[in-house]
Amino acid sequence: MKKVSRRLQELRKKVEERPYQPLDALNLLKETATAKFPESAEAHIRLGIDPKYADQQLRTTVVLPKGTGQTVRVAVIARGEKVTEASNAGADVVGSEELIDEIQKGRMDFDKLIATPDVMPQVAKLGKLLGPRGLMPSPKGGTVTFDIAAAIEEFKAGKLEFRADRTGIVHILFGKASFTAQDLLVNLKALQETIDRNRPSGAKGRYWRSVFVSSTMGPSIEVDINALRDLKITEAA
Repeated sequence: MKKVSRRLQELRKKVEERPYQPLDALNLLKETATAKFPESAEAHIRLGIDPKYADQQLRTTVVLPKGTGQTVRVAVIARGEKVTEASNAGADVVGSEELIDEIQKGRMDFDKLIATPDVMPQVAKLGKLLGPRGLMPSPKGGTVTFDIAAAIEEFKAGKLEFRADRTGIVHILFGKASFTAQDLLVNLKALQETIDRNRPSGAKGRYWRSVFVSSTMGPSIEVDINALRDLKITEAA
C-alpha cells in the first residue's frame, strides 16, 4: 500500500468528509496546496455513464475563461499554405509528412497536435503512439480542422479537450492553485456547464454522482454538486 506522507496526513485533517460549497472548497484547495512547486487545480468528476456503450461516451472540449495557467506547446501537421498559416498563428512545431516521420521516431515536444483533414489518412498511422498520450487529433476534440489559426489561438488561450475514462470519471486540470478562488470558480463553472451541455444521449438516471477537487499534491475535497449547478455565472464572474 502506498505510504501517505506526513504533510498529506496533516492536510487531510483540515478537510471534513462532507460536500463543501463551491467557493469554500476552492479556498480550501488553495490552503492545502503546500508543495514546493506550483501546483495545478484538478477536478475529478464521477458521472452516471458507462462509456463502453457508444451513446454513453463523453468526449468534448471546454474553454476555461480564466485560462489554464500553463504554456501550451501546439504542433500542426498540414500542407501548403496551411503550414505558413500555422507558423504565422504561433504554432510551436509545424510540418507535413516530415513531421509525421519525426513523431514516428519519437519526437514529442508538444502538448497539443492539430491536423488538417487532408493529412489525417497519413496521421492515422501515428494512432498507437499518440492515442495513449491523448494527443491523437480528432474532430470532436477540435483538433482536426482547416481553421488552423482559430484552433491554435483557442488552445493557447485555455481550451482543453477531455473525456470520461472507462469508469465514467472525468479527470481534468482547471487552472493553477495560485489562481484566486474566484477565478478557479469561474473555470469550474464553465466545466460543469460544458459537461451538462454535452450529456450523452444514453445517460440514464442521475447524471452527476460526485465532484472532488484537489491541488496536485493535496487532499480531495468534495464539492456540493447541486450548489455548483445552481450557481449563476454572474455570481461566479
